[in-house]
Amino acid sequence: MPAYIMYALLAIIFGLINFTLLKPLFDVIFEQVDPAELQQYANKPDFAVSIRYIMHLFNYYFMQVAAEYGKLGTLMYVCIIIVVSVFFSNLFTYLAGVTLAKVKADVIKGMRIHIFGQVSQLHLGYFTNERKGDLISKMTNDVQEVENSIVQSLRVVFREPVTIILYFGALFFMSVKLTLFTILIIPISGAIIGGITKRLKKRAVASQESLGRIVNILDETIGGMRVVRAFGADKYIFGKFDQETDNYSKINVSMAKRNELASPISQFLGVFVVAGILLYGGTLVLNNESDLSASEFLAYIILFTQVLNPAKEISRAMGAVQRGLASADRIFKVIDTKTTVLEPDNPKALNGFNSAVNFLQVAFAYTDENWVLKDIDFDLEKGKTIALVGPSGGGKSTIADLLPRFYDPTRGSICLDGVDIRDFASKDLRSLIGIVTQESILFNDTVFNNIAFGIDDVSEEKVEEAARIANAHGFISDLEQGYQTNIGERGSKLSGGQRQRLSIARAVLKNPPILILDEATSALDSESERLVQEALTNLMSNRTTLVIAHRLSTIQHADEILVVQHGQIVERGNHEELLAQEGLYKKLSTMQSV
Repeated sequence: MPAYIMYALLAIIFGLINFTLLKPLFDVIFEQVDPAELQQYANKPDFAVSIRYIMHLFNYYFMQVAAEYGKLGTLMYVCIIIVVSVFFSNLFTYLAGVTLAKVKADVIKGMRIHIFGQVSQLHLGYFTNERKGDLISKMTNDVQEVENSIVQSLRVVFREPVTIILYFGALFFMSVKLTLFTILIIPISGAIIGGITKRLKKRAVASQESLGRIVNILDETIGGMRVVRAFGADKYIFGKFDQETDNYSKINVSMAKRNELASPISQFLGVFVVAGILLYGGTLVLNNESDLSASEFLAYIILFTQVLNPAKEISRAMGAVQRGLASADRIFKVIDTKTTVLEPDNPKALNGFNSAVNFLQVAFAYTDENWVLKDIDFDLEKGKTIALVGPSGGGKSTIADLLPRFYDPTRGSICLDGVDIRDFASKDLRSLIGIVTQESILFNDTVFNNIAFGIDDVSEEKVEEAARIANAHGFISDLEQGYQTNIGERGSKLSGGQRQRLSIARAVLKNPPILILDEATSALDSESERLVQEALTNLMSNRTTLVIAHRLSTIQHADEILVVQHGQIVERGNHEELLAQEGLYKKLSTMQSV
């Protein structure tokens, strides 16, 4: 930032010099060089940091050249100085621009990393309540608006105001009387432009929110294209997209009407003042009532016109600044969001899993009136398998989500080897847990990288071994590039069973002592289910497993089965014991055997 300020200041100064040199240039052209006046500059001045020293030095060499080379030589001297001054003005303008680009890039990089880091640490409930498209829009479009706003803000805050101040300083130096006349327009212009841009921020917020909804519609449509086509919903989706884009267009047109009005009004007012100066100042010069000569008056007019550009830039920048402020507000709402899963100040060391996981009177609610779980109490001993079964919406997946601390219990506690899991660092706790869900979460990458996901420096042999255990090596070998084959977005190039076996291979490679299986076979056909179930059996060998099961046939050999309904454990026991109870489990088993 200091470098930018220095370069911008030097660019302004050299730009100012360019126009102040117009006066001696006009003097030569109009043959108004007065040797008697220049005589006071016969001696070279002593060095000093002041405008007076610079002017004295210029006039000293100006007089030397005039005496030796005449008017033509003097004209050449002034022109050379102007060219050199313009060169340095543009050089420092370039350096200021490059410096500003670096500042902007660093700020935006830091902001994107900070937002992404914040979002990746938020509890899962946050993503349930937020639209994915709107979050993506905040991290892309809103950050882009802030990026554009940074440049405009620095100009509004520093460059353009400093330019106006220095130029008006030079104008006051040339003629106090004329300059006082000119500055009367500034408060009027500022008030008019301020009124125009006053409501831009509010409209900018509406614009970014609308853009977020557009991104959300696109994401849902592209991700669910099969369903859209299958249900003939193309017209509905198109209408929804058309309505939102129309709303976005109207908001932006409304903003443009206000934003674009500021610049022409500013320019018109500026030209109006120039015309007034020409009339007022020209009359004084023609009547010999002015303290400015003809050449000085021309230089004054040209110098004043340069004040119009920064004033125009300020008015134009206000729209971008307002959009940037609106986007920044949306970004900071994400950054300021507090996660409900807090890390302990002094986390306890976690060196492994030795005895049991204990759910102790666990209750969970999203809100005070929305209790999802009540009084969940069970012990998952090392090496044992506990299955959770029951109607959909009963709370089975929520129980599983509490163990890796995707959420924290509202009441009660979950202990690992007798220690509350909230006393451990989340990353240490999750390093002991492997998860295979009903939906295979895969990435647009190679087979190898999907299996080795989150594990550094893993060998090809280890990945292949994990794939063999997961019954995946066979189909992987048949792929065009084997383990280096890209599987497409969300594994779209693979079948459901193949995707699930890759997820299992990922869990095998992690080799966790605790395993969570969330209906891992419910969405598969019989052949795929057989292969996946065989892979799961290999994975569960000698592990502590919490299974959420839809098909009861897959969990009949579990050490304990918990029947969960309405957020409570209503039955518990092994397969035979539960069948003998003639309760909900027996009813579910009978329905599936029909």
